[in-house]
Amino acid sequence: MNREYHKWYSQGLQRDMELLILGHNGRAVLFFPTRMARFYDYENWHVIDSLHDQLYNGEIQLFCVDSIDNESFYNRHVYPEVRIARHIQYENYILNEVLPLMRIKNNGDCFETAGCSMGAYHALNIALKHPRIFKKAVGMSGRYDLNLQIQDFRDLFDGYHNEDIYFNMPMQYMPNLTDESQLKAIRQLEIILAVGETDPFWQNNHDFSQLLWNKGISNQFYTWGNYAHRPRHWRQMVQLYL
Repeated sequence: MNREYHKWYSQGLQRDMELLILGHNGRAVLFFPTRMARFYDYENWHVIDSLHDQLYNGEIQLFCVDSIDNESFYNRHVYPEVRIARHIQYENYILNEVLPLMRIKNNGDCFETAGCSMGAYHALNIALKHPRIFKKAVGMSGRYDLNLQIQDFRDLFDGYHNEDIYFNMPMQYMPNLTDESQLKAIRQLEIILAVGETDPFWQNNHDFSQLLWNKGISNQFYTWGNYAHRPRHWRQMVQLYL
């Protein structure tokens, strides 16, 4: 199976960034890591092994990107407006630096996003904001409003709110989206949400699914038994949903 390691200095982020490309062809999936995790963690957790046949056969190609969550959402040493500004820089890195590499390495026109836990947030947010680039978004065990305090999972902006935060929280901006051109593009997306029945994020996923339906956006919502917020569950989920 093809495996490529890439590292370059990102001008947008002003730091080195790394990623892995797994597979040689097929549907190109931008795969976001979990909370503050690294680009190699899905490989170490054997999540990638679950897709071995699809990768080997050229059915799917994964672009496992790094995160900078510890510099943005989880950086409590800076003000909340600095956290969201750093996230926006990260999104621009994905759009302006990672996507061009994906276009070079993949000869198809079928880009998808996926992620687990915090990676699910990244995957859905970028796909909903740029539905003309992506055709599918898969969120596993995700939270789609980081302002929400959900059990032990705190509001990542400590009660602060501004326009940048609003336009990066799918649960906040989607109810008020009225641009018919944007909505039409989003309605072409294949959207899959999967979460455990005892996961603290279950209600958020349920509400998000209903919100999308209320906007005429079809989606698939799957409830798994128990907590299902661990690599052993994600190994099964990627087989079904990616």
